[in-house]
Order: sequence, then structure tokens, then C-alpha cells
Amino acid sequence: MKVVVDEDRCRGHGMCLTLCPDVFSMTDDGYAVADPSEIGPGLEDAVRDAMTNCPEQAIVETND
Repeated sequence: MKVVVDEDRCRGHGMCLTLCPDVFSMTDDGYAVADPSEIGPGLEDAVRDAMTNCPEQAIVETND
């Protein structure tokens, strides 16, 4: 599983970082970014929670 944060949709609420700090971080501009590497099975549930709880629905799964 890999995810990306749609930079056009993200508004910097930080829910993803709160729910899964091992995968998400905030840029200096205050927007979320996701770790580009493959997400291990132990973090998939937390990432899905972040996806579900993102107010802007800016986190999407990718096949890259």
C-alpha cells in the first residue's frame, strides 16, 4: 500500500499526522505529505483511519 496527499486539496488540518505520524508529516508551509515508500501491514489500519478522517479527503491510495 502507498498513499499520497493531494496538495491541491490538503488544508493542513493535521488529522493524518495525529493518527499516523509514522507515515505523515507536515511541510514548512503547514501541509501534509506522506512517506513515499511502501506502507507496512502494521501501519495500514492507521493510514486508512487517516484517509477516512481527513476533512478534505486529500489522502489517496496509489499504485506507483
